[in-house]
Amino acid sequence: MRFWLHYLEMILAMVAGMLLLGPLADLLFGDLRPDVDALVMATNMSIGMTVWMLIRRHSWREILEMDAVMYLAFAVLLVPYWTGVLDEHGLMIGGHVIMLPAMLLVMVVHQRRNRLALPKF
Repeated sequence: MRFWLHYLEMILAMVAGMLLLGPLADLLFGDLRPDVDALVMATNMSIGMTVWMLIRRHSWREILEMDAVMYLAFAVLLVPYWTGVLDEHGLMIGGHVIMLPAMLLVMVVHQRRNRLALPKF
């Protein structure tokens, strides 16, 4: 149960990053191309998640691994977008859909790594 609560916390931290930093990004950068906008959105989500992970006292390694997932979820869709296979909607929805199970996978790896690192009594 604790694992799933933490997963939900991470999602809420991402949403908070998008909601709080998105308007600031719009103000600073104005209208962006969809591919650039996706990376700005990944940055906003990463900042929100990084702040929460620091509060939760995660290691920088774990934080950077989770942040990488934010970018990779969109990065794998950039070539299909650039070649016209995906439209803007597909890029945005697809990136978010890929991100959620990718985050879950990274969390499982973190949990397993941390469990193996604990001394056994």
